[in-house]
Amino acid sequence: MGDQTPSAGLSNVLNKVKPYLAMVSLQFGYAGMYIISMVSLKHGMSNFILATYRHVVATIVIAPFAFVLERKIRPKMTLPIFLRIVVLGFLEPVLDQNLYYLGMKYTTATYASAFVNMLPAVTFILAMIFRLEKVNVKKIHSLAKIIGTTITVVGAMVMTLYKGPIIDFMKSGGATHHGTTAESADKNWITGTIMLLGSIFGWSSFFILQSFTLKKYPAELSLTAWICFMGMVQGTGVSLVMVRDLSAWKVGWDSRLLAATYSGIVCSGIAYYVQGVVIRERGPVFVTSFSPLCMIITASLGAIVLAEKIHLGSILGAIIIVSGLYTVVWGKSKDGKNSETDEESNALQELPITNNARSISVDDGIDGPAKIVNIPTSKSPFSTQRS
Repeated sequence: MGDQTPSAGLSNVLNKVKPYLAMVSLQFGYAGMYIISMVSLKHGMSNFILATYRHVVATIVIAPFAFVLERKIRPKMTLPIFLRIVVLGFLEPVLDQNLYYLGMKYTTATYASAFVNMLPAVTFILAMIFRLEKVNVKKIHSLAKIIGTTITVVGAMVMTLYKGPIIDFMKSGGATHHGTTAESADKNWITGTIMLLGSIFGWSSFFILQSFTLKKYPAELSLTAWICFMGMVQGTGVSLVMVRDLSAWKVGWDSRLLAATYSGIVCSGIAYYVQGVVIRERGPVFVTSFSPLCMIITASLGAIVLAEKIHLGSILGAIIIVSGLYTVVWGKSKDGKNSETDEESNALQELPITNNARSISVDDGIDGPAKIVNIPTSKSPFSTQRS
């Protein structure tokens, strides 16, 4: 290991950094989807149809890559795996996305965005219940994950529920675009809250079930294509029931087509695949711990693109969120080191063969003196450590 080349060292560093870069990049992708989707919804596009078209695009884009690149490693499809994929196609593409938009309409966009940042905490709790996340309160890194999750939720609530004075970086007079949702907030607040809770539990359950499914079906691209396809099929059925006007399905060269194409490629196709890869390596809690960054990025893009106002509470909440995020990530990084140490110690304890010759007595069950068997010393003893 001492004569490791610089290129090999750089490769090791990149492999360690890739999960972090992948998840941060996804948050930029989600933030862009938020901006574009808000524009299309303001122009009258149905959220049910948007979610359906999103997965139509994702299926068309991802399926060919999955068919070609994973044709040799794709596991055999079984009924239990197929049923899991059907549930995955319902949890996030249909249940989560539509409940979130409906909840936002019944409450406010600010209230809904606060609930999204509860995703890491809910996923962490579900991961502990299903034993995907190990917690030992006697170890610092486990406490860091618990404390970091709590700090993240607190920061998200501060960012969304406390406004404070306006910090006008851009010196612009743009108005916010949440008037419609604010007007409907007083009508069905309880119903909207229940829908948002259902959205968060649906998304968290999706991550947990995806983690289990990848163990039985370790082909990320193929699984992504199947999820998008099932989401498209189930989403079409729900849309036909909820939206009776067939003219609502028309899409031109406008924000509707852009929203469906962008969200389908980036936030369904690429996102499902990247999340699957990172989940296999780091677990579902690591993936969801980055979701609060989306609010920070969205606030920044909103100020630049939509001329939205940034309040002092948003800045304070962002600082708290980043602090909690780094705490969770630090705890997860220590998890990886501890697991490697445990594997090495277990390997060293296996097959304790020494170089000393031993003489052992063997009782063959026949009357008479015991037989003595000499085991000679091997010139090349077994090694239990992997090269």
